[in-house]
Amino acid sequence: MTSLSQRSSGLVQRRTEASRSAADKEREVGREEQEPQLGEEPELDDSGDSKETRLTLMEEVLLLGLKDREGYTSFWNDCISSGLRGCMLIELALRGRLQLEPCGVRRKGLLARKVLCKSDAPTGDVLLDEALKHIKETQPPETVQNWIELLSGETWNPLKLHYQLRNVRERLAKNLVEKGVLTTEKQNFLLFDMTTHPLTNNNIKQRLIKKVQEAVLDKWVNDPHRMDKRLLALIFLAQSSDVLENAFAPLLDDHYDLAMKRVRQLLELDPEAESMKANTNEMLWAVVAAFTK
Repeated sequence: MTSLSQRSSGLVQRRTEASRSAADKEREVGREEQEPQLGEEPELDDSGDSKETRLTLMEEVLLLGLKDREGYTSFWNDCISSGLRGCMLIELALRGRLQLEPCGVRRKGLLARKVLCKSDAPTGDVLLDEALKHIKETQPPETVQNWIELLSGETWNPLKLHYQLRNVRERLAKNLVEKGVLTTEKQNFLLFDMTTHPLTNNNIKQRLIKKVQEAVLDKWVNDPHRMDKRLLALIFLAQSSDVLENAFAPLLDDHYDLAMKRVRQLLELDPEAESMKANTNEMLWAVVAAFTK
């Protein structure tokens, strides 16, 4: 009787240990699936519980370009359209949806490599999902430069005009209205009425401006690979969209000169060389190459 109880208790013990080891393995697998791969970022938390309003790269660039009271971007800015499309490609890459094709034995340059769909899982953002759908369904794949032009509608091929994402600035502004950053008004411009989106939550924009300023001043690390990838992308894309100046305008002359000097240092980097370093995001540097070539 005693030996039977000992055997049964040993059996229970072995089963318990086996179940524990199986549970540990499941937890490890789940942790691996949840961890972002190299060059990617975790998904943005859109639950609304965050203390700070989460903005996409497109929304941040647009917010930097919007005039606070007037509620529209400069009529003379013809760079922001393509800049916003570059934002989409990097945002999708940071979320693990896009990647560049392998460089191969002959080491293709960044601008010669095609953009591939890595995952077609919805992002929760209509514009991003629309761009992702175009990229996924296009065969043969296109390069980063081509996608910026196609999504902007800057193509001479009438068969590819359907790739253009329309009313991007207005749709982004409406997203910012929903997030409580902007409001909606109508303004009369003599011959026509125009919907504008003046700033209603100045705190969010000031936090954004401060974040950009600190990245090249107080928190400057003199190494792009030690910078937050999203913040690094924001600086490049804001410069490409001709809105970075707006973030530096409030600075004193000495701080302004120093900030612009460090931005120029970033712009003088070789995207090809930077993309081959460890813990990098190739899509980010491919978009930078497209705008600085």
